[in-house]
Amino acid sequence: MKNRVLKRGFSLGVVLSLIVLPVLVSGQEHHMHDTTTSPSGHSDSPLIEEMVKLDAVFRDVVSGGSLGDGARVHQALEAMHGTMEKTHEGMRHGMVKVPKNGARVKEFVDLDKKFHARLETLSTVARKNDQQAMLKLTKELLDNCVQCHRTFRKQ
Repeated sequence: MKNRVLKRGFSLGVVLSLIVLPVLVSGQEHHMHDTTTSPSGHSDSPLIEEMVKLDAVFRDVVSGGSLGDGARVHQALEAMHGTMEKTHEGMRHGMVKVPKNGARVKEFVDLDKKFHARLETLSTVARKNDQQAMLKLTKELLDNCVQCHRTFRKQ
């Protein structure tokens, strides 16, 4: 029973990652606020850069987790180091604003810190190659992505 629940949860995570997450991230630049793209093709918004990076990371996390490849999951998560700090720094300097519920920015920052802490937990279980824990955490993290977008991203 427990394995069936985990498999269903993981299936949901795959759907979210491969279908919903790219849709949530695509067009994000348009919905966030006026941002420009540098000649190198990178957004001037640290939050947009973080979301694009997270999209790519989750593709490897979902694939690695489903195959029980903890090394792949751990390696993918390495790309996220420093992204939260860069986004929070951008918020302090007015380069990043949450596009919806802007008065709840403290809540956004708190959620982001908790999210990144869970990414670190996922990295830890990936180093141990604990597939069940990787699948559970991946689903939890993807659910958090969807909830955050519902709360802070304009439609």
